[in-house]
Amino acid sequence: MKFLITAGPTREPLDPARYITNRSSGRMGYALAGAARHEGHEVMLISGPTHLDVPPGVDFLQVETAQQMYEAVRDYSKGADVAILCAAVADYRPVAYSEQKIKKVGERLVLELERTPDILGSMRSVFGFRGYLIGFAAETQDVETYAREKLVRKQCDMIVANDVSRSDIGFDSRDNEVVLVFPDRCEYPEKDTKEHIAMHIIEHATILRP
Repeated sequence: MKFLITAGPTREPLDPARYITNRSSGRMGYALAGAARHEGHEVMLISGPTHLDVPPGVDFLQVETAQQMYEAVRDYSKGADVAILCAAVADYRPVAYSEQKIKKVGERLVLELERTPDILGSMRSVFGFRGYLIGFAAETQDVETYAREKLVRKQCDMIVANDVSRSDIGFDSRDNEVVLVFPDRCEYPEKDTKEHIAMHIIEHATILRP
């Protein structure tokens, strides 16, 4: 099978020295890519900036912005059987990019932001993806409720949700504790390393893919 996996954060530039980003380390996405390759699948990993090593045998494309990731996923989703969109893509980007470094003037600086392209939401309706679609939901409250709403709205087959307000899992952690949300049920794997959780997700995708 052919897997398309996204990982890491995106960076949305303000000026030559600054950008908007988030705390994603990319570990979960890279673990998923390694697990899929370990099981003998072809893997294309599209990643924002991280400090991680690409798993052996995985095809790799580095991107930086949400727009670049949108275009890469659009192009590579065409041949995929399973798409796992694990990247923490910025929801907003600066409306204007300053070619020169923004100087410190006054007591406040107001930034105008605009929405970035909705990659997960475009998979079915815009890209025409018909394979098994897995999205991620990083929440700080009502995790299962928000994840189920996202599953329906974005026409996913599975949402992997976790509570990123906890310091012992999620961003910057080697462990995770997730809820797997399906159209007809939820599963609650025990807290474990991201590598073991990744293998569990890959097994689900392989078994449940239509």
